[in-house]
Amino acid sequence: MTDAPLAVRYPTPSLARGLDIFAKGTMLLLLVMATINPEWGNLEGKAANARTVGYSLLAFSVPAIWYFFWRERASFPWVADLLVTITCFSDTLGNRLDLYDVLWWFDDWMHFVNTGLLAAAFILLTLHRSATLGRTIERALAFGVTAALAWEIAEYFAFVSKSSERAGAYDDTLGDLALGTFGVVMAALLVHMMWQQGRLRDTAPQLAHTH
Repeated sequence: MTDAPLAVRYPTPSLARGLDIFAKGTMLLLLVMATINPEWGNLEGKAANARTVGYSLLAFSVPAIWYFFWRERASFPWVADLLVTITCFSDTLGNRLDLYDVLWWFDDWMHFVNTGLLAAAFILLTLHRSATLGRTIERALAFGVTAALAWEIAEYFAFVSKSSERAGAYDDTLGDLALGTFGVVMAALLVHMMWQQGRLRDTAPQLAHTH
């Protein structure tokens, strides 16, 4: 008879925790303001209410999963949670600063980086650091490409289908999916490389093999 797994506890990374809490708080404030006045957040005609609900759920998904399933046996995965939060925060702030219209490349950059960040968080939360490079890339593609596709579908039905952008939606969607796929592969390579260098070893303690 084997013993029950012992809880794995690591020191809280103060920088990641501080950035995570700041990003979550600022994002919620920006979303509330944009919901009250979509024009203020440059979200008029861009599903401001849906973004508020969706981003709030996504940004607090890791804390919810940890609280209900991992808290008795693992320290909180601050780094993975920060990566998820950044995706919601950066898009909200980018719209508020009107970067999507001011910088022609900003939308492409966001699809590349944010899809990669989500894939990196998923890898850290679901794979052990001993995973092979092939398995890491496979996990990243399985989640990242699915997430990118889900975003494009949601975006189309939320506001693209009702706007003048629908004329070029096909080309834009293909480009966004390609950038997202490239982003998740880069994320997988970076995470695996950092694992090989002995870094990120305490970001997903719930996967550590201890008894």
